Amino acid sequence: MAKPAKAPKKPAKSFEQNLWDTADKLRGSVESSEYKHVVLSLIFLKFISDKFEARRQELIDQGQGDYVDMVEFYTMNNVFYLPEESRWGTILKHAKQDDIAVKIDTALHTVEKHNKSLRGALPDNYFSRLGLDVARLAALLDSINNIDTIEDNEQDVVGRVYEYFLGNFAATEGKGGGEFYTPKCVVNLLAEMIEPYHGKIYDPCCGSGGMFVQSVKFVESHQGNKKDISIYGQEQTATTYKLAKMNLAIRGISANLGEVPADTFFKDQHPDLKADFIMANPPFNLKEWRGPDELLDDPRWAGYEVPPTGNANYGWILHMVSKLSANGVAGFVLANGAMSTNTKGEGEIRKKLIENDLIDCMIALPGQLFYTTQIPVCLWFITKNKKAEAIPGHPESNHRNRQGETLFIDARNMGSMISRVHKELTEDDIAHITRTYHAWRGEAKDGDFEDVPGFCKAAKVEDIAANDFVLTPGRYVGTEVEEDDGEVFEARMRELSNTLYLQMADAQQLDALIKQNLSGLGYDV
Repeated sequence: MAKPAKAPKKPAKSFEQNLWDTADKLRGSVESSEYKHVVLSLIFLKFISDKFEARRQELIDQGQGDYVDMVEFYTMNNVFYLPEESRWGTILKHAKQDDIAVKIDTALHTVEKHNKSLRGALPDNYFSRLGLDVARLAALLDSINNIDTIEDNEQDVVGRVYEYFLGNFAATEGKGGGEFYTPKCVVNLLAEMIEPYHGKIYDPCCGSGGMFVQSVKFVESHQGNKKDISIYGQEQTATTYKLAKMNLAIRGISANLGEVPADTFFKDQHPDLKADFIMANPPFNLKEWRGPDELLDDPRWAGYEVPPTGNANYGWILHMVSKLSANGVAGFVLANGAMSTNTKGEGEIRKKLIENDLIDCMIALPGQLFYTTQIPVCLWFITKNKKAEAIPGHPESNHRNRQGETLFIDARNMGSMISRVHKELTEDDIAHITRTYHAWRGEAKDGDFEDVPGFCKAAKVEDIAANDFVLTPGRYVGTEVEEDDGEVFEARMRELSNTLYLQMADAQQLDALIKQNLSGLGYDV
């Protein structure tokens, strides 16, 4: 007797997935929007404690035991100094006590007090206020204790965990999740498109700092040095501002996110900044972002209509234009409506941007990429300099003169479903889109550019004017050319007609047979 076939093995869960499953079981008494701050704060505390203990042991091994409590011997190696009450071992020792929440709050407060770069980054009396169940909190501490955050620096274990948890929290929270997280594939695409090799990078609504993390990864993956870039950002939501600071601190990325969380339109914390690269995912279609009498004479709108109060999209665009350096490039996400709206002066602003030759590339993305909305969104790329430009240290990326041109890419048919409701751009999708843009910019490493019907088209300013200054890629790229199967139309049409007539004759015979059978059962009409 033949042995029954074995059921196919399920793919092994990743380390991050196992940790998430363990931690997620403990949720229940805390809202998911609060829970992420609990989990990520503890992961952060575990990570900096592991780094501290490793450095402390290193000093002892080097015969410098007298200096193990001197802050300078830690900061010189980019390690945070932790007093006894802030160390993970101390927290774990008291994990099952009733006052464990107070002990964690004290630990976080003490870490901030002793490390100026973390000022404003960590939760303040957060655990005590939540009234967490002691047993659940103890179990969560045990779970996080299993992460060896510094076992393998090359694998960036804690970075991977942080990224995985941020993504899962965003998916869990649905609409609210998008306020702190942009899908990884979209951030990757933005970074690969603008190629931030060196210079000042800015995000005016930085969320949890994902754009900065990906910029640094881009530099490192191209054998660059992250010291060649400097990072500036701003975030309005206080809890998200803290997430960003922790996210960057875990990866050893120094950044200027302003002194406090604040509204970029009303309290610009980098007023004199001119950035070489801007990456952003502003809130979609933000309403009532200013009062009717507010910001009317703001210098950021100089030369343009004042953006309307009912939608902040063009406020964000003009803010970023005002922050670009002479050779800078900005890549950002907006809702699709921004490409064609004529509401309350928005069409006039878009027309002026096009006439000023600032629009470098437009990309229509597929729907279902975001947790906040299932509507399709688009990417805008803006630059003040379309002249030929040499890229220092990267001659293979030099740009050609493309004044008066804009590239349109229709990527709506790309991406793969990763769940019932969410789609993701694959690495191949991202590589295909970026190669197209770089080839059009004249970058030698990406070959020659040519229009591809249904996918990409290089248009002139006059072409855009003829389309009433609408920037929707579908208007320009046309439809995909269908493959010619080599058959003459008349012969093909005759063949299809014959097939249709035969099928109609079969249908008549089947109808007659069904009627006969129904009649035999006594169901005559």
